[in-house]
Amino acid sequence: QVRLVETGGGLAQAGGSLRLSCAASGLTFSTYAMGWFRQAPGKEREIVSGISWSGLNTYYVDSVKGRFTISRDNADNRVYLQMNSLKPEDTAVYYCAARLLIDTTIPTGAGSYDHWGQGTQVTVSS
Repeated sequence: QVRLVETGGGLAQAGGSLRLSCAASGLTFSTYAMGWFRQAPGKEREIVSGISWSGLNTYYVDSVKGRFTISRDNADNRVYLQMNSLKPEDTAVYYCAARLLIDTTIPTGAGSYDHWGQGTQVTVSS
């Protein structure tokens, strides 16, 4: 059974930082592209960042470029999202997602991912 568990969310002030972690189990982690998505109240779920199975390719939505960094540790079955210079508009529930994919592609649509975590709340105060 595939399980993705996000941790690291919480409350931060604008300009502050948080580091999200997603622990994966029940899958061969190194064969999966990983994505971080977020969903704010009343809004659709959107991709924030993605990383290919090897870690060599990454994707960031324009609104987080230069502020967020995605990384992965295939030996530890974890993917991370370092979030710096946080803004109130970053407030959302953040989800980790996995897609079986052994190439350089990073899917950006939520429907392209096979497995999801339960989400972790990130709240940024102004």
